[in-house]
Amino acid sequence: MLFWGLMGKSDKEQRAQEHAIELVGDKWTLLLIAALLREGPSRFLDLQDGLGVSPNTLSARLKRMEEAGLITRHPYSENPPRSAYVLTPGGSALSPVLEAMREWASQNRRG
Repeated sequence: MLFWGLMGKSDKEQRAQEHAIELVGDKWTLLLIAALLREGPSRFLDLQDGLGVSPNTLSARLKRMEEAGLITRHPYSENPPRSAYVLTPGGSALSPVLEAMREWASQNRRG
């Protein structure tokens, strides 16, 4: 898979960039990271209500983000089982990326 903007990069740089895009390049992952940066540790229902995301989509994204090391899950209730989600240092490191996206959007807004 070759993304534009990668021409002239080494194979290692290109693979790293492609991996990053595949990992965080979907709407819900980026919105979850933004919400966790803004709100701090958050419960499933709070994330679901705040973003308007379906439970299945939210569950899948949180699992993928946890596997990728972007978030950790902290249980706070055993019966029923419930957890809060917290950004890891790797997840928090995406803050400048989201800020750059916000800046780009405000400078290139149409309408």
